[in-house]
Amino acid sequence: MSDTDIIVIGGGSAGAAMTGRLAEAGLNVTLVEAGQSDRHFRSRVPALTSSIVQNPAYDWCYQVEPDESRGGRADIWPAGKMLGGGSALNGMMFIRGHRWDYDNWQALGAAGWDYESVLPYFRRMEDNERGADAWRGTGGPIAVSEGRAHYPITDAWIAAAEQAGIERRDLNGEKAEGVDYVQVSQRNGTRCSSARGYLHEFKGATPPQTLLGAQVLRILIEDGRATGIAYIQDGAHKTLHAKHGVVLSAGAMNTPRLLMLSGIGPAAHLASVGVPVLCDRPGVGRNLQDHVGTHVVNTVTAHTLNDDARGLRGALSVLRYAVSRRGALSTSIGHAQAFVKTRPGLPAPNIQISFAAFAFDFDEQGRLVLGKTASVSTLVGLMRPSYRGQITLGSADPLAPPVIHHQQLSCDDDIDQIVEGIGIARDILTRPPVAEHITSEVRPGPALTDPAELRDYVRVAAIPMFHPVGTARMGAADDPMAVIDPDLKVIGVDGLWVADASIFPSLTAGNTNATAIMVGDKGADHVLRTLRRNA
Repeated sequence: MSDTDIIVIGGGSAGAAMTGRLAEAGLNVTLVEAGQSDRHFRSRVPALTSSIVQNPAYDWCYQVEPDESRGGRADIWPAGKMLGGGSALNGMMFIRGHRWDYDNWQALGAAGWDYESVLPYFRRMEDNERGADAWRGTGGPIAVSEGRAHYPITDAWIAAAEQAGIERRDLNGEKAEGVDYVQVSQRNGTRCSSARGYLHEFKGATPPQTLLGAQVLRILIEDGRATGIAYIQDGAHKTLHAKHGVVLSAGAMNTPRLLMLSGIGPAAHLASVGVPVLCDRPGVGRNLQDHVGTHVVNTVTAHTLNDDARGLRGALSVLRYAVSRRGALSTSIGHAQAFVKTRPGLPAPNIQISFAAFAFDFDEQGRLVLGKTASVSTLVGLMRPSYRGQITLGSADPLAPPVIHHQQLSCDDDIDQIVEGIGIARDILTRPPVAEHITSEVRPGPALTDPAELRDYVRVAAIPMFHPVGTARMGAADDPMAVIDPDLKVIGVDGLWVADASIFPSLTAGNTNATAIMVGDKGADHVLRTLRRNA
């Protein structure tokens, strides 16, 4: 006997969207989330992101194996330990990616995920402050707004980018190439996570049931079909069965872990850790990708968020936010951005340049620490890195974290592209609209101009951008390394779907959260179509 129509594992960016849309369609949906609710001021107030990232109460804080491409550095990757997942603790930059990214997905075997096919879902999920047009949507569950932490030096940077030949464009519009202000996943100055949009503000007739603090141990599979889950909640081991099956939306690091613990994955690896093999899918855990970048940091004479974060100004910032939901406490991680090509002949921009009217460092735990002087930072991010890492199991223990193997800078050409991006970022900063405010370059520092020296700097200073994708990639059903087909069904297992950033065949340009939410929103239609076909 079934306990529910369908189970969704993970209430993160994609999982909340999947849950909301399936429930809207009339299904009895049970969402199983290992973390807590995101209805907490630390998540809702944008500037408090730094208080929840690397905080184990809200973040899984996944330890990555030492990265030999960066001197053995061992990063800690965040993953939301609450409803909304990454959308409940990320930097809130809303960017969809480039048309070429999705057309490339289709070329890699993800039929029906080309740009023209995903665009209606981006429009459907949006409630965009700029209004609706052929590319933008209004009335959807995810509020997309203009930033409310406004600093004139950001205007100057955009003007300088235009002087440098970068065209002003709506980067979520017709062409995602050029420069513009960052739009953010916020409603009225507060974070709009996918949980808020699809679950807390659910508009359907039958709201989903949500189990919090419920950690899934494995997916139950009988005669080649997913029938339910085994989980632990409040120290008690429990099972839950579903009439139609299970949707796995646990994220790019946890989804492959749960697949493997359930017997779905590379047979030799599963056997080596003592997990019985039910379905040999060698692509599970492979194809791990992440954006990588480094900062150019400058001190300035202009007023910046660093000024507003301490002393009397800090107190006034709190008051301003309380009254108007504007100012420093509404900040996202970036205020303006540009997507550029550093070389002729590229099909799409290879570099994201993200400008913020503040500068920060990371402490030993990877947490953001604001600088103490008026400063600005320019993140130069590589959009299409070469390296492909992997997720494995350290043991058959269902409570053990995944083992993450990744190198950010394994390819010399990747480093060269970042150096080229630093050149463009520096060129913007020399243009009169912004140059008159700059007093010094803190990083990399004015002495570093030789390309060889800059390459060495990148090797030392590069950081992950925390956009892991690809570990259960979508592809054609006859692709031996694909994990799911274009309907998001796990190849070789009935009644089991995957919907989250793990399915990306390749990285999209820019911050990946909007795309992950789209996967959940569009993915619900694929699940519903399959259920209708099988009825």
